[in-house]
Amino acid sequence: MKIVLLSAEYPPMPGGVGDYTRNLGTALLQRGHDVTVLTGVGGDPDGQQKVQVVRLPLRRWNWRCWYVVRRALVDLKPDILHIQYQTGAYGMHPAINLLPWRLRSWTNRPRIVATAHDLLPPYLFPKAGPIRDWVTRRLLIDADAAIATNEVDAALLRGWSAGRGHHVLATIPIGANVTVAPPPAYERHAWRARLGITPEMTLVAYFGLISRSKGIDTLVQALTHLPEAFRLLVIGGEATAPHDRAFASEVLKQIAATRLEGRVHMTGYCDEATVSAHLLASDLAVLPFVDGASFRRGSLLATLAHGVPTITTPGAAALINKTHVLLTPAGDAAALADAIALLASDPTLRARLSAGGAALAAQFSWEEIARRHEEVYGEVVERKEAPR
Repeated sequence: MKIVLLSAEYPPMPGGVGDYTRNLGTALLQRGHDVTVLTGVGGDPDGQQKVQVVRLPLRRWNWRCWYVVRRALVDLKPDILHIQYQTGAYGMHPAINLLPWRLRSWTNRPRIVATAHDLLPPYLFPKAGPIRDWVTRRLLIDADAAIATNEVDAALLRGWSAGRGHHVLATIPIGANVTVAPPPAYERHAWRARLGITPEMTLVAYFGLISRSKGIDTLVQALTHLPEAFRLLVIGGEATAPHDRAFASEVLKQIAATRLEGRVHMTGYCDEATVSAHLLASDLAVLPFVDGASFRRGSLLATLAHGVPTITTPGAAALINKTHVLLTPAGDAAALADAIALLASDPTLRARLSAGGAALAAQFSWEEIARRHEEVYGEVVERKEAPR
């Protein structure tokens, strides 16, 4: 099939949805499909692009995107247009939500699939209330198929689509957004030395963009309860939304106020190989999500895939405490500090979590994810045009 993936984020722009889109596109390409990514203006390619990338002349995803996207589709003539949806990436503007409705009037249009990467109500169009819910439903109902990445979002989609027999619904989990592939000639001790980590130190990794929902402020506070030998490596930079940038400034002030500048190293945005090397160099990872751990978090799957013993917050039922991860309550800095100290002092527990987490992450392979997308694409191509 000829497939177009539409994403507001795409590398080298930071963001989990962009990493997801690249991995999905690469996996579909390896299965023999013709894949093109449509995205907005951004930085120069990072040399790891395997699929064709078309950068649209868009700096904002406003109403003009209807015209620009349609022009690109006229040239590409795809069978499938697959929208990767996370409202923050599209600047909180509703134009992308109404794009499937707009394209339905187009003769010989591509079939439209939308993946919901984040349906958490407090995040979408803050304070918009019923309007927020309506525009979100419009995108996922007007598409020919809607894909959820976890069971909570899938339940929402089933409720929205009740009675719409033409609508295809699927639940397809995401995979790790970083593969286990450090730079050539990688050597763990040398990499740790470059970071200033001596053998007696414990390197704690946080992986992901800095945003309020990920709990890094709790992790910084936990670090104040731990001895000097515990060091924090923040792998990733600021998210792009204004409220996330404001929160990142708050975290920097928190680090300064608690005099932790010498114990916290922030890498900023890194390429995939460098992220892999940082994770492999770490003794443990901490991802204290405020809203609970979920398999829609590519950062969690990445730490597990790298075999890094991981501390996170309760959420996904499949994450078994002290088998896959070590669980600690969200927002509790003292409990988090105790969990970090426990894991650092218990090599048997670290080995168990390393093996258990890696085995769990192996179930989310990109080859299997691509195969399940093929099934959805094939089903919507075969179905007749739905009533407008």
